[in-house]
Amino acid sequence: MRFTASFYLHSRVGHTVDEGKKLAAAFIAVLAGMVFLFSVPAAYFSEATILSTSSMIVASYSLGLRPKRPSANQLFVGVISGAALYGVFFAGNAGINALHPFGLSSSNESSIYSLIAGSGTPYLSAVVLLFDSVGYETFFRGTLQARITGRLGPLSAPAVAALDASIHVVTGNPLWVATTFVADLAWGMTYYFSRSLAAPFTSHFLWDLTIFIFLPVR
Repeated sequence: MRFTASFYLHSRVGHTVDEGKKLAAAFIAVLAGMVFLFSVPAAYFSEATILSTSSMIVASYSLGLRPKRPSANQLFVGVISGAALYGVFFAGNAGINALHPFGLSSSNESSIYSLIAGSGTPYLSAVVLLFDSVGYETFFRGTLQARITGRLGPLSAPAVAALDASIHVVTGNPLWVATTFVADLAWGMTYYFSRSLAAPFTSHFLWDLTIFIFLPVR
């Protein structure tokens, strides 16, 4: 009995170590892809986005993520979340234009919009934004947040949001860093309370389409 228990414990520890190594390797690959994305010339941003977010999808799949078929309720929660987040950004944009906190202005926003607009047609931009939504949600919510939710509970959302925002520091755009944290926090909380990946993905994709293509806030 003692040998059996010892063997079981050793197996569990070994399995945990292996999983930790796989997660670390996946994170390094995703991090490298994101740094590459933020480093390429603007003319290649669309292609780099697809490449970077594809690495997130592959990493998530390799770590065992298998999204379940969404329910109508989960999709509805995602729509509400996306609409609420757009409202937050609409109000935030008005505040930035009126107050210029920390020297921020519409020029900080324009640099972000120009990258998406550089995708070409709205259809191609939508494809790029689809990859963006799938990639970020499968990895940052479905993989990273899913693994720490049991220990941190609702604090898992701001923890992952802070991690993603810190990576965006390499853009040199403080507004991009701040908006990444706010958006990721919203999607993280959506994921936490809905217990599904479909809700934050729906929120992310609809928000992307609305704020970058249909109703930009500038």
